[in-house]
Amino acid sequence: MSEKTKVWGAPGRTLRSVQISSLGTYVPSRVLTNDELERMVDTSNEWILQRTGIRERHIAADDEATSDLAIKAAASAISGAGLTPEEIGFVVVGTTTPDMFFPSTACLVQDGIGAKRAWGFDLGAACSGFTYAVTTAAHIVASGAQDHALAIGADVMSRIVDYKDRTTCVIFGDGAGAVVVSAAQNPEFRVIDFTHEIDGSGGPALRMPAGGSRRPASQETVDDRLHYVHQDGAAVFKFAVRNTGQICRRLLERNGLTAGDLDLFVSHQANRRIIMAAADQLGLPEDKVVINIERFGNTTGATIPLALADALASNRLKKGDLVLLASVGAGFTVGAMLLRWAY
Repeated sequence: MSEKTKVWGAPGRTLRSVQISSLGTYVPSRVLTNDELERMVDTSNEWILQRTGIRERHIAADDEATSDLAIKAAASAISGAGLTPEEIGFVVVGTTTPDMFFPSTACLVQDGIGAKRAWGFDLGAACSGFTYAVTTAAHIVASGAQDHALAIGADVMSRIVDYKDRTTCVIFGDGAGAVVVSAAQNPEFRVIDFTHEIDGSGGPALRMPAGGSRRPASQETVDDRLHYVHQDGAAVFKFAVRNTGQICRRLLERNGLTAGDLDLFVSHQANRRIIMAAADQLGLPEDKVVINIERFGNTTGATIPLALADALASNRLKKGDLVLLASVGAGFTVGAMLLRWAY
């Protein structure tokens, strides 16, 4: 068992230090390029690149659902941590595109990986799903309730994107990422702090209008194409730029840090301009910012783990690095996490 320490600004409360022990990702093999989208909808490679920074995105096969992607990412993470599925005690899946309303995707993942002793649930925070899931898993492990937990961000956004709407269909891709959260082996290399918030007044700006209890599926909702993503792009852009910078500054200040102390900034990959605007607000040089939206698009819950995987592969992320994660999603949801990378 790891050393206990006070964490996350909880006065008088003693919790275990926790770490991210491993990372696993998965993207489908099919790639949809901007050139292909030009033949599907009224757009151009130049327009997409200028507005979003995206060149291509991965698209799930017809027989692939969110749980299939999540299972592959989770299995990779468990293997990377040197664990067996039976050692996983908790599974939380941040997703906007569950296989179905119920059972939860977490149940499907638990069964698919053979985590026979785990419990868990899905978490709905849209593009903030991964940061919220990691925070949830970290609390479960920090409390001592479980020693190892899986936090997953996975989405198959291609199933709810309207390929007649050029403002949204160019943005999204499919993918999954998972981390194992465990008791820290060294309390220096740990999840340090987090801060999250929601602003429900922004709900109308990014949503899928039908399919739930307010507007259940009907011939009318199908004809009106209400089972797809609907977005007020300008409103989402402004909120994301403003709130990403604000929440990151607040988290750093609370821990007596500045942006200059950071080794890496990994933001949700929604739009290159949003990421760089937030980095500029923080005073971060581009060499400390991870951007891989060009190859994956916005995979919603999977963008941050996919970006972390790229940083690891390119040796930009190393043991002991101080890393800031940030996300903004529909809801609106906002999140940021500060951690010392543990491996």
